[in-house]
Amino acid sequence: MKIKPTNAAIPEIDMTPMIDIVFQLITFFMVINNFDQNEADERVALPRDQLAKPPAVQRKDAFVLNFGFERNAKGQMLGQTPFLFFGDEKLTLEQVRPRLRQESQFYSAIGTKLEDVTVEVRADADIQSGMIQELIQMCQEKGIEFQRFALKATQKSVP
Repeated sequence: MKIKPTNAAIPEIDMTPMIDIVFQLITFFMVINNFDQNEADERVALPRDQLAKPPAVQRKDAFVLNFGFERNAKGQMLGQTPFLFFGDEKLTLEQVRPRLRQESQFYSAIGTKLEDVTVEVRADADIQSGMIQELIQMCQEKGIEFQRFALKATQKSVP
């Protein structure tokens, strides 16, 4: 009996599931990515310092205070009054006390000791140091009682 040779067709691979998996992986890595830059506010022009460097270990319990000026698209200040920025909300130094109290109550409600919470102050380079000290003193007042602070700066390149 003679067997006829069949024309062996080259199997085609359906790439649709592969593309779906790649997009799912991209989405996954975008979601778990470190979003520290979300806390960064472009309205705050940080001071430059040679000694500035990122923390060696990611702080577990920390919240960020962005203290700066309203700026236009070119980065020019629109006024002389500094604000604390919380997303779309902007508060003057005199108005921030209730918000700090709210943050303190939040950490107390979730069972985090206030001495373990780090307040990261991202202050504009043009803000007077006395205003930053006043902000830190507010954070230490009775009813708020934060104890740890970190000031942010950008690293200045050494020539």
